[in-house]
Amino acid sequence: MTYETIRVETDGPLTTITLNRPERLNAMPPQMANEIGQVFYDLGDARAVLITGEGKGFCSGADLSARSTGSKGGSHEALSNHYNPAINQILRAKVPVICAVNGPAAGVGCSLALAADFTIAGKSAYFLQAFVNIGLVPDGGSTWMLARAIGRARATRMMMLGEKIGAEQAEDWGLIYKCVDDATLMDEARALAAKLANGPTVAYAHIKRNIGAALDGALPQVLQAEAEAQAIAGASDDAKEGGQAFLDKRKAKFTGK
Repeated sequence: MTYETIRVETDGPLTTITLNRPERLNAMPPQMANEIGQVFYDLGDARAVLITGEGKGFCSGADLSARSTGSKGGSHEALSNHYNPAINQILRAKVPVICAVNGPAAGVGCSLALAADFTIAGKSAYFLQAFVNIGLVPDGGSTWMLARAIGRARATRMMMLGEKIGAEQAEDWGLIYKCVDDATLMDEARALAAKLANGPTVAYAHIKRNIGAALDGALPQVLQAEAEAQAIAGASDDAKEGGQAFLDKRKAKFTGK
């Protein structure tokens, strides 16, 4: 498939999505959201997805020139039909998702970064929810993700004060997986993505699902979900390989099945 706002590359089991509007710090028009969603809709044989931005920014937010914010209908339609479905596709992906944040991650760009399972950021990167500065409210699932990731007080601080949160502070808060030197960001992100792309994909999918259940459900439901997931994972080829590798005292070679 041909994409106009992103670049998609496949290297074995790893798919890399690069937001490709560097002249706008990768500001996201509805079309970009649609294209991201399309990649996740049809992952093919991909067993992990790495997302990053071209140039000096990860994503500076929604492209306001391509989206009407002056009317209730315009914003509601853009979120309902474009941005929210893309974020939801990432959150519900059955494979690990890694975001390499190489600069500003603002607005829906912040949501995109935090929707990943692992968010790794360069030291010059920052996370920003500046909606309040123009009389708007955070969107793209950021209210849900921030409150769960860093708690009510810090989420309120980010959203009501519109403060930039640098990558080092984001790591300290537990908002992201890791902060690294800018020069090593992509090397570390690719190494992590490659490790996950060659891991036990079936198990990863159920770990993700069970984490979601743990955040939203009660303990009895989580225990049941874990038991059901363990039965499925235990019957996978990867579990058989993992068990045999343990007995053989060697590194397992997972195939994602």
